[in-house]
Amino acid sequence: MFDLVRKLTIFFIMIAIPIILHASERKFNLGKIATKTEIAGWDIDVRPDGMGAPIGSGNAIDGEEVYAEQCASCHGDFGEGLDRWPELVGGEDSLDTYDPVKTTGSYWPYASTMYDYIYRAMPFGVAQSLTHDETYRVVAYLLYMNEIIEEDFVLNDKNIGKIKMPNVEGFLLPDPRPDIANLNGKPCMKNCVSPTKIIGKARDIDVTPEDEKS
Repeated sequence: MFDLVRKLTIFFIMIAIPIILHASERKFNLGKIATKTEIAGWDIDVRPDGMGAPIGSGNAIDGEEVYAEQCASCHGDFGEGLDRWPELVGGEDSLDTYDPVKTTGSYWPYASTMYDYIYRAMPFGVAQSLTHDETYRVVAYLLYMNEIIEEDFVLNDKNIGKIKMPNVEGFLLPDPRPDIANLNGKPCMKNCVSPTKIIGKARDIDVTPEDEKS
């Protein structure tokens, strides 16, 4: 009987030690340590400077076919947008008008984050079904359609962060919001003042309901 108890005790200790050691690696002993494969599945972000872009390449010539098969049903054969799906081409010089057309050419600041979004979220309903090369081809085709690169330009992980986009200077840095502005090294936390300027009125763009009494 004593030998049985001793053997069972040793057995449970042998099981408990790895669990305790493993739990010590987890904050609050919750969840489990992600494997390298699991991390790789989530670690797909591509920064504006191109950091994180996966190895691959593509040009607009090959991208036209991928776009036609995977994107045109929503965004149109030429990026004009169908129904209420977004336009992807055009919109030059429209951002400061009453009816801005925000496309990958007129609005988007970085080609690398185009890759990030398309690979992460497109095609709609079957996100992340494109290969790395197919994504490069689609991005290259959109850049070509917006007259940013030539048709035979080979877009890849080495140069995608260097593409000069038309609206790259159209985003304000640092963030102008007063509640995050640093004053003498400290952020404004109360009574923050930010200058405001009215640049347009709803009536001017004909969205204000007509009222005979007004």
